[in-house]
Amino acid sequence: MAMLEVTDIRTFYGNIEALKGVSLTVEEGEIVTLIGSNGAGKSTTLRSISGLNSPRSGSIRFLGREVARMAPQEIVSLGVSQSPEGRHCFPRMSVRENLDLGAYLRSSDKAGIAEDMDRVFDLFPRLKERERQKAGTMSGGEQQMLAIGRALMARPRLLLLDEPSMGIAPILVDRIYETIAEINRQGMTILLVEQNANYALGVSKRAYVLETGQVALSDQSAALRENPDVQKAYLGT
Repeated sequence: MAMLEVTDIRTFYGNIEALKGVSLTVEEGEIVTLIGSNGAGKSTTLRSISGLNSPRSGSIRFLGREVARMAPQEIVSLGVSQSPEGRHCFPRMSVRENLDLGAYLRSSDKAGIAEDMDRVFDLFPRLKERERQKAGTMSGGEQQMLAIGRALMARPRLLLLDEPSMGIAPILVDRIYETIAEINRQGMTILLVEQNANYALGVSKRAYVLETGQVALSDQSAALRENPDVQKAYLGT
């Protein structure tokens, strides 16, 4: 049984059909990526999985349990956590306060929260250096580290990452992707949405190509990197 099974979901914004029957699976321990152009439905797929935009039809099963109609906080409590597009850190709160909020549903687990805080600081030493700094005064790359760290504080089984390279200096993108690979090596299953297909296909095992709300292609990431259509459309070659 796959950790995540998404079957024929259709998600709307008002009367606009953003997802037109998307299906995908994520096995435990994998990094799976969704690539595609702006408006293809990548972020909507993640928002559907995390309960922020419930699909009108179709099925989303996490660890065998149907979650398509659950509230976002219920889905988090089951073990799915998202680092959103645009980071959405709380700008007037400190780094530590933002991280504490990530563990909100686990507030009684003081020892576990302290352990996870140390883990986040090990993964992102820059956050430790800026522990008392207000999030809004940090660079985009530092805020992206914070958004990922905050998602990890929920102690998820499945981590959803939405556009982690967006608006970040290239040197910090490299650092963030090294950390994503390290998080996966430590056992975290990851579903990654990324417009920078080079990074996404480089770090993932399998990939889906979304076009206008539908899966156009799916394969091993290494095979998609060699696909001439993918190279032309997404890899700039």
